[in-house]
Amino acid sequence: MKTSSIKNTIKLILLSITLMACHSPTDISGQLEGTINKDTKIYLIEPNGLREVAASYLGKVIDSTLVNSDGSFEFQNLPKTKEAKLFELAIQQSDKSPNYLQTDNPNKANYMPILWQPGESLQIAAKLDEFQKSFSIEYPSETNKGLLDLRDIKQRAYQTFLAGKHWNVENGSQLLEKEHAILQYQNKLITFADSTKYLMPALVALRWVSPENDYERVPEFLVSQCEKWTKKQPDNPWVKQLCAESDRANLPVLIGDVFPNLELPMLTKDTLTIKSQLGNKLTIVDLWASWCAPCRKENREVLVPLWDLYHGQGLQIIAYALESDETAWKEAAEHDGASKWLQASDLQGDDAPFLKKIRIQTIPANFILDDKGLVIAKNIHGKALLDFVKTYINK
Repeated sequence: MKTSSIKNTIKLILLSITLMACHSPTDISGQLEGTINKDTKIYLIEPNGLREVAASYLGKVIDSTLVNSDGSFEFQNLPKTKEAKLFELAIQQSDKSPNYLQTDNPNKANYMPILWQPGESLQIAAKLDEFQKSFSIEYPSETNKGLLDLRDIKQRAYQTFLAGKHWNVENGSQLLEKEHAILQYQNKLITFADSTKYLMPALVALRWVSPENDYERVPEFLVSQCEKWTKKQPDNPWVKQLCAESDRANLPVLIGDVFPNLELPMLTKDTLTIKSQLGNKLTIVDLWASWCAPCRKENREVLVPLWDLYHGQGLQIIAYALESDETAWKEAAEHDGASKWLQASDLQGDDAPFLKKIRIQTIPANFILDDKGLVIAKNIHGKALLDFVKTYINK
């Protein structure tokens, strides 16, 4: 072989090595579209636990990089690990904390969760002012594809049920309408989590259901996710955290549970047990207060008609009021027509023992029990409750 050919071969080898070094198979890099300020940074954040996923200010910043004027960026100080890592990429201006995450509006969310495998190269593209909404990965893994699919579901659900909506909740008149819209939004994420084959997208869906970590209205979702992933990955530390969060002892009474047979101090000064007062077909355990506008509306427009129509056919209503003033409680019940059914209260206001025992903090709330005291539904209001009772009683 000629000397010149040997030299050319060596040059090609060196060039290949240089290119491989410049494009490490373990980097995360990408391109941003938009006007780039000189201080625009992208941070690599690692949640150190389930509660830190999609939670502002809680994740640990492990690396950062300035975005170049042409929109390009690259992380090179990734952790040395043999395990896949859930990261959050967050774009920030200089006036924000590095681990600040915009969680209120998906259209403006400044972060995106990704799963990084050691030895994997992730090539990312996004728009500066719609970071999460426009985020894409070139040739994503199945898990990252799941995260992107989840992002799309969240975007569509937000646009359908929450975007641009305003509710008058100061006097409580539209509180239940707002709660219903939020639940419809959450149900899209819950359906995804229930159907996905991949753990991390399911966990991100769970956290996106409630970044505030408040699952009082959907505790069954936590329990079902624990059961699902315990069967699939019982030793996974993320699954163990999930199951700790879904401990039934810390959750409200669930659908499928027998409602606790608690003693209740009645407005009539009697003390009765729930089991002794169950209806022959159906019982509504209703939690309300004289100061709760949607509760009062539910009394007049839903519970009174239900009582009048179906009490003689096996419907019972047991109401528990969060009251500290007996006079206000009695006057509200009589005014609404709610004195027709059983009324109970410990007269300890928000510190009510009954709520602590069933682990509820939010009203209006209700539990629908069958004739044995089994919870068959909960938190159904308005026309949906009217329809449910009519169908159940007449079946």
